[in-house]
Amino acid sequence: MTHQPTPGRAALDAWAAYRRLHLLVDAKIARDLERDSGLSMPDYEVLAAVTQLSGPETCVRVRGLATRMNWDHSRLSRQLGRMERRGLIARESCDLDGRGDDVLLTEAGRRAYREATPAHLTSIDRHFTGALSAGQLDALTGIEQTLADGGHPGSRP
Repeated sequence: MTHQPTPGRAALDAWAAYRRLHLLVDAKIARDLERDSGLSMPDYEVLAAVTQLSGPETCVRVRGLATRMNWDHSRLSRQLGRMERRGLIARESCDLDGRGDDVLLTEAGRRAYREATPAHLTSIDRHFTGALSAGQLDALTGIEQTLADGGHPGSRP
């Protein structure tokens, strides 16, 4: 059995600060989004991902959407069901092979996303980016890149 190093106090404090920050900022931005647009954060995330992955009249495979969003298939299916019932998206069988569903934004979904985005960006600025200096934003981006690369600094181009 190998001995795992125990994080020091500074590392544990940094972890706790990250968790508090993540929960606090996400909650504030989600609250603003709901108040300003009636969309939940998962609603907005799906609308944004479908918009980014498709053209104005095209659709996205559910499996590709789940991969893009880093969500498991069952979570995405439940979310899509809620959004479909509200008329934000439509699902249909894939025309190419019939082995999966495609997701399409309805006109109501496109409108909801378009109308929610300006206030959502303002909320992000108010609760996050606007409170940080350019250097802090650069440092945070570097931290994300390091952790996304598996904790190996400098491995991204």
